[in-house]
Amino acid sequence: MISASGVAAQITELFLAVALAPLMTGWVNQCRAWLQNKSGPGPLQPYRMLGKLFQKESVIAYGASPLFRITPYILFGGMCLAAAIVPTLATDLPFNTAADAIALVGLFALVRVFISLAAMDIGTAFGTLGARREMMIGFLAEPALLMVLFTASLISQSTSLSITVGKLLQMDLAIYPSLAFAGIAFTMVLLAENARIPIDNPATHLELTMIHEAMILEYSGRHLALIEWAASLKLFVYACIGIALFLPFGIAQGGDSLGLILALPVLVAKLAVGGALLAVIETVSAKMRIFRAPEFLGTAFLLAVLGMLVHFLLES
Repeated sequence: MISASGVAAQITELFLAVALAPLMTGWVNQCRAWLQNKSGPGPLQPYRMLGKLFQKESVIAYGASPLFRITPYILFGGMCLAAAIVPTLATDLPFNTAADAIALVGLFALVRVFISLAAMDIGTAFGTLGARREMMIGFLAEPALLMVLFTASLISQSTSLSITVGKLLQMDLAIYPSLAFAGIAFTMVLLAENARIPIDNPATHLELTMIHEAMILEYSGRHLALIEWAASLKLFVYACIGIALFLPFGIAQGGDSLGLILALPVLVAKLAVGGALLAVIETVSAKMRIFRAPEFLGTAFLLAVLGMLVHFLLES
C-alpha cells in the first residue's frame, strides 16, 4: 500500500538530488581549494557552468550516430532513477518495490555502457582511450560494490535497500566489523566510480591521466551540461548510498511525517561532512598510474568479501 508520506518522500528525494548534486560537487571542489591554500571559485560554480552550457549551441561531430545524441539524456535519466532508488530521507519509498540493490548496480553499468559507446562513436583516439579505461574501471568496481551491498543485505536478509536501511536503523549503535570492512571498500569504490583521486583527476586534461574527461571531449552545449549534471548526480547518489548503509541515523521510517521533515537538515549535514572528508582524501592522496588501478580495486573487492566472511563468522 502506497502511503502519502512515501510519495512525498520519493518526490522530495528526487528533487533534492537533482537540485543539490551540483552544489555537492562545488562544495568538494571548494574544500579542496581551501586545503591547498586557494580561494576557489565557490560552491555555486557548477550552477554557473551548467547555466552557461545550456545557453550555448550543441555542436555535433561529423558522422555522429543517434547514439551520440541520446546518450546525455540516458545518462541524466539513469542517474535520476538511481537517486530515486536510494532511501536518503525515508524508507517507505514507492519506487523501492520496483528495484533493489542489484538493479541499482545494473543501472550504473547501463549508464557506463552508453557513455563508453558514445565516446567510441566518433572514432577519436581520446574517446576510445577513455572508453577502454572506463570499462576496465567498471569491470573491477562493480563486483566490489555488489559485495558491499550484499554484506549489508545479509543483515536484513533482503536486497531491498529500504528493508536493509530499516533493519540498520533498529540495530544498536556499535561498531560492526563486517560493516567496517564494507565501509572501507565502499569508499575505495566511490573514488574510482566518480573519477576522483587516486584513480582519476577530474581537474586535469592530460592525455595520460584522463578517463572521464576523455570520453566527453566531443560534447558541447546542453549535451555537455547534461553529462556534467549526471556526473554530479552520480557522486551525490554514491554519497547517499554510503549514508544509508553506514550512517542511517536520521532517516525517517514508514509514515513518520515529522521524521521526514527532520531528516532533511540531517542529510544536508551528512553530505557536507562527507564532501569535506572526500576533499581531504583527495588532497592527501597522489594520482596513481592507471596500471595500478586493478590493485586498488582488487583490494576493495577483497575487503568487501572479507566483510561478508566476518558477518558469517561473527554474525555482526
